[in-house]
Amino acid sequence: MVRIGAHGNGATTRSGARAGPWAPSGRLLDNRGVSDLYSADEARAVLDRLRPVLDELIAVRADLAELGAAIQGGAASRLGGLPELKAAQARLDELLSSVVGAGVQVKGIAPLLLDFPAVLDGEQVLLCWLEGDADLAWYHRADLGFAGRRPLPPSP
Repeated sequence: MVRIGAHGNGATTRSGARAGPWAPSGRLLDNRGVSDLYSADEARAVLDRLRPVLDELIAVRADLAELGAAIQGGAASRLGGLPELKAAQARLDELLSSVVGAGVQVKGIAPLLLDFPAVLDGEQVLLCWLEGDADLAWYHRADLGFAGRRPLPPSP
């Protein structure tokens, strides 16, 4: 049986599910520091709460691309000029901080790629959401990255 966050030495995920042996107290140690572990349901709930932030982030990213191209090319943009570009950059930083503040790893911005640290069958994995995905339905081993992306197994 496959269970996320259900193996190890008594460590727990955010909701109290057991975590892996290297993750005391529900924290996952890796070479970037310490991250919270998520069950698939917890990660989906965080993703749902972040949807308005992610939608705005995607819109601001598009505005930045348009403003940047216009300014670089010396052309006018219906979105404005340098002050609007600076404001959009600041807003993008705020939105990214909100995502990171929720314990989510931002792996890419165009397209938007988010990872949620988890344990699957006793192995460190990242639950993976890519812009355009309807749901959080993928994972990959932490050491394989996006190339190792696989569908999440059905919940027990």
